[in-house]
Amino acid sequence: MIKAITGTRDILPSDIPKWKYLENVVSNVFANFNYKEIRTPVFEETALFARGIGEATDIVSKEMYTFLDRSETSVTLKPEMTAGVVRAFIEHSLDKKLSINKLYYISPMFRQERPQAGRFRQFHQFGAEALGSNDPMLDAEMIIMAYDIFKQLGLKNLIVKINSLGVPESRENYKLILKKYLQNHFDQLTQESKKRFETNILRIFDSKEEQDQKIMENAPLLIEHLDNDSLEHFDKVKQALLASCIPFEVDPKLVRGLDYYSHTTFEVVSGSVGAQSSLCGGGRYNLLVKELGGGDVPGVGFAAGMERILLACENEKTLNLGEEKIDLYIVSLDKNLTYFAFQTAINMRRSGLSVETDYLARSVKAQMREANKLNAKYVLFIGGDEFLKGQVVLKNMTGSEQNNFAKDDLNKITDKIRGS
Repeated sequence: MIKAITGTRDILPSDIPKWKYLENVVSNVFANFNYKEIRTPVFEETALFARGIGEATDIVSKEMYTFLDRSETSVTLKPEMTAGVVRAFIEHSLDKKLSINKLYYISPMFRQERPQAGRFRQFHQFGAEALGSNDPMLDAEMIIMAYDIFKQLGLKNLIVKINSLGVPESRENYKLILKKYLQNHFDQLTQESKKRFETNILRIFDSKEEQDQKIMENAPLLIEHLDNDSLEHFDKVKQALLASCIPFEVDPKLVRGLDYYSHTTFEVVSGSVGAQSSLCGGGRYNLLVKELGGGDVPGVGFAAGMERILLACENEKTLNLGEEKIDLYIVSLDKNLTYFAFQTAINMRRSGLSVETDYLARSVKAQMREANKLNAKYVLFIGGDEFLKGQVVLKNMTGSEQNNFAKDDLNKITDKIRGS
């Protein structure tokens, strides 16, 4: 028996209402902030992610699904969306059409990492990117949108963490200070952190290993070495969040290791998804467009993992969507009337109702059991003495009320169902 590949899963019909509900909340919040949806290909040239995410990251070095296509081009299933959105922004000259492009997406992603709670090798993210402005209010807008989505989903155990990475010049000066501190503890670092010392030193703050964490407890912090302009930008972000009633805490160890990141970085974490608690993460990336071959265009964005959000909603029992129902089940009392029942179902579906009928030549009793399984609001009986008189019988499955209608008067039957 062939099964789904490890780290992937089927989203079955019983789960789809949760996904649709989440997608609707996401789309509505983004629409309120005037973000327009963008959809990019599921695979891109590998070079895009190598440049856009960084050769030294775990994603590029260990986790990407990369292969050669028939033209010997190296292509990669997208592990994240920002690089693809920026590529589309540059390729289609979107900056010539609008001064600020506010874009959002809902899309599957692919990373070959160890599966864990709420994390899969094919997973789904939604996110937003705003390209064209360095205004700290846009940084705050990203955080507010993410927070509003989670609040609309009913999540309560939320913590917003923010930090500033400043401008590249002050960050480079800080790296020298951090390097000097870590040289005195180099032998105690894990092998992974020793590699990061050379390639991506800020990522040592992300280490989950206890021996690294002990060393980093007393490390000098970037926020203590920022220039005045960076501190002013960060202060405006904090003021905007306070004015919008967003509870947050400054986490000076929240970093992004790539050189094109600048100023604000943030996460929203939840206590409802286990050890991997981050629901979303984002920040400002003023140098990324230039890094990928575009102009000097600032950007800011965030991405959120949908499986983990749904897990948090499940743990907090916030998605009380109720049982799915159909409007009508058509029961045929006479096998000779199945064609009439079928055509009636087609006509009523075309009038906008959700309708099902029997395709297994079952008994009336079995058809009623099926109607109950499908939570049908009404059942329409076709056949018997009433049909000989030119009538059909409509039964309300909640209150057991029954009404007779002329068999061809579908408009009155439809109005009765809609009016309930």
